[in-house]
Amino acid sequence: MLQKVLVSLLASGGLWTTATAMPLISGAGQKVAIPNWDFQSSSSVDKDLTKLSLAGGTDTKLWHHVEASRCTLMGCLLANGEYKDSELWFSDNLNNFNWGQFAVPWVYRHEFELPALEKGQHFLLETNGISSKADLYVNGKQIADAEFQAGAYAGHTYDITDLAAEANALLVHVYPTQYLYDFGVGFVDWNPYAPDNGTGIWRDITVKQTGPVAMGPLSIAVDAPLPIGQHDATVTIRAKATNLEKASVKLAAKATTVSQAGTTVGTQEHIVMLGAGECKYVEFQQVIKAPQVWWPKTWGEQPLYTAKVDFSVNDAVSDTAESAFGVRTVTSVVNSHNDTVFTVNGYPFQVIGGGYGADMFLRWDSTRFTRIAQYMIDMGQNTIRLEGKMEQPELYDIADRLGLMVIAGWECCDKWEAWEYNHDLAVDPPPIWDERDYAIANASVVHEAGVIQTHPSMLGYLVGSDYWPNDRATKIYVEGLKAAGWQVPIIASAAKRGYPELLGPSGMKMEGPYDWVPPNYWFDTNEDGTDRYGSSFGFGSELGAGVGTPELGSLKKFLSKMDMEDLWKKPEKGLFHMSNNNSQFYDRKIYNSGLFSRFGKPTSLDDYLIKAQLTDYEATRAEYEGYSAFWNAERPATGVIYWMLNNAWPSLHWNQFDHYLRPAGSYYGTKTGSRVEHVAFDYVSRGIWLINHSLDQKGARTVEVDLIDIHGKTISSQTITDETEPNTSRKIGQVEGVDVEEVVFLRLRLFKKDKVASRNVYWLTKDVDVLDWKNSTWYYTPVTKYVDYTSLSKMDAASVKVTVGESTCRSRTDGVRGKSVTLENMSAVPAFFLSLNVVDDAGDDVVPVLWSDNYVTLWPNETLKLTVGQWDDRAKAVEVKGFNVKPASIKF
Repeated sequence: MLQKVLVSLLASGGLWTTATAMPLISGAGQKVAIPNWDFQSSSSVDKDLTKLSLAGGTDTKLWHHVEASRCTLMGCLLANGEYKDSELWFSDNLNNFNWGQFAVPWVYRHEFELPALEKGQHFLLETNGISSKADLYVNGKQIADAEFQAGAYAGHTYDITDLAAEANALLVHVYPTQYLYDFGVGFVDWNPYAPDNGTGIWRDITVKQTGPVAMGPLSIAVDAPLPIGQHDATVTIRAKATNLEKASVKLAAKATTVSQAGTTVGTQEHIVMLGAGECKYVEFQQVIKAPQVWWPKTWGEQPLYTAKVDFSVNDAVSDTAESAFGVRTVTSVVNSHNDTVFTVNGYPFQVIGGGYGADMFLRWDSTRFTRIAQYMIDMGQNTIRLEGKMEQPELYDIADRLGLMVIAGWECCDKWEAWEYNHDLAVDPPPIWDERDYAIANASVVHEAGVIQTHPSMLGYLVGSDYWPNDRATKIYVEGLKAAGWQVPIIASAAKRGYPELLGPSGMKMEGPYDWVPPNYWFDTNEDGTDRYGSSFGFGSELGAGVGTPELGSLKKFLSKMDMEDLWKKPEKGLFHMSNNNSQFYDRKIYNSGLFSRFGKPTSLDDYLIKAQLTDYEATRAEYEGYSAFWNAERPATGVIYWMLNNAWPSLHWNQFDHYLRPAGSYYGTKTGSRVEHVAFDYVSRGIWLINHSLDQKGARTVEVDLIDIHGKTISSQTITDETEPNTSRKIGQVEGVDVEEVVFLRLRLFKKDKVASRNVYWLTKDVDVLDWKNSTWYYTPVTKYVDYTSLSKMDAASVKVTVGESTCRSRTDGVRGKSVTLENMSAVPAFFLSLNVVDDAGDDVVPVLWSDNYVTLWPNETLKLTVGQWDDRAKAVEVKGFNVKPASIKF
């Protein structure tokens, strides 16, 4: 039944273009994505799929149509305007959606032209991921069935030369994805399932023209001896050559390496003889003298080289491909504490990051992801974790360019982790893998390795998430990655529940928390011998206090008035915009218990939201400060991935900025706690930590420690002078005077010469929240006694003068236009927790946006200058409000 099927190594790579005219492609070496689709439910079309796949023989006027090359069924229906996000995601509307329409297969169809076939020409159809399985037809012939074309990450290449004509039709018959039985892209308890379960052509299907010899994806290995940059680097470029002819051919292969500035670094040529149907790897080695080194953003620049390989037969182009790469090295070890430690370019690298959430309908937007990556860098994060949401190839290009490290890997649960040793743990366990499943796993890893191997942003690959793969699957994964020239760490899973012998311990912990814990959680020690679960030690692969409450402008977009009342009037109610309804995280019960007890029962939605932002800010700040502080501890805190960075849909928790890209308390808490040079407070020991994430900043630093009460009265002042060292943290002193009855404010300012490098304000009492460590669960640690911050509500009002001007500082983010906002506290009392937000003429939030700082507290009569950057000119006013400051709006 199947026509010629090439191995998955041919499934990616080459030149991507946009089809703007017929024929779809016009020369050897070109590869073009199918640009648009007619699509329809199988219940509404002819059951003869062979007939449907004939060019010119089907009237699709009444079908759905989408001007997109890739989209799931829901993504397509949203893209063509049949549904709207604003309606679909509002309140619980998703519960009333017609889910049943996706219980049957659907078909995608596209007609296209190809050049007249000439001797030695070949046309290849390449899939890069269809969720989760599909039958493929070209010009009335089935070229693949769903047994073979299965798996959301399984790319395959089909030689359609014998079927090609000037007029062609492609039909893709997709089957409903079932997470327990198929290798799909699911979300477990992150959010409700998509109505279509992600079914459809979520990655491009391409048509490629070649000569007699086709090229697989490039593999680029870089040998850069340490100290990096002080020695020549050796680059090995490799590509698979497949002779598509029935006779032997003489292949001329050429590789050219070019610097980012356009200078040719080296050229090498080979002559290769290929027998009929034979495959060989063609390898080139080039030396780069005095190489430009690629660094994570915090540590340096991101220069990229380009390797281009050309195949020619009889002096005519047969195929071509190119790929960017960087000169860098990544390694990891599992230390004596069974914790993973990464190094980048020879330096210990503390991972500071977040867990990425793809769009619920698997839609891709390069501009949106670029803004997300820029947000991460602005927050001080250096790594993004992709748990089975490995998106499109463009993601890695963006990460390379911006200097954001990537930990990729398979997702948890469902079919992906259907192993014998965790089978009884699931309520509705998926079937344990059979022979077909192992074949799909092999196709998946081969394809993904070909997509991501060359990228310098890759930090590691997790072949398991919550559970490690069995020995057979591990061997498949490791061999697939290494066959692609994999050079960065391969890690068994994101947890310490077990490991395969081939890879050894993962060195990563997944013991929570996932719900709210107080800030002292991250600084607590185990002096009583009790396990501390997710506290600041080792490598936390996914953990956090479960926060991420959107501000009012965002809430109005997806919650009804009654939904918003439930937030503060019904603190234990299950909420649709949390996790799915059978999840532990379907309500805000644990979160609200802390908020109500610590800050007092809310009196309104506005009161609830500002207390929520206080809660969120201190939660994320403490987590990142705890991990940063203990980077050089006896048992070091080697990495932290906050759960989560962002959501798949508008959600009420688990994010560092909301679905509409509005940053709030959890964002700025992260940004404060992750500063490159920083000074932090230890809630447990009352110590002061001097933190340095850089590789090159060192020398004398001054820390000013000021403590005042809520009335503005000075309690104590200290000045500490110490030396900072690159990539280190240590305790440099103690805060004096916290033992008072009411709430006090602590301000820590780190001075680099006469410039403030970090400013940080805490609200404290003489006590801390009492944690019941012995009764910890996988998702949180109970609190037996909360701190009392209710006196904050008794603060006198403060008056703040706000002045807007042009920013004199150049933004470090391309395309951002800056303004300055100066805040002057005109009062004798602190101006507590001021938030600033830019809005347009209609009063709607202007996002995305970059503030130098936000949710700030001003000392009596203190002046603070902030900057704000936007990517457009929509902002017309800045709104300012605070815990004891009346809201105001100031025109830009």
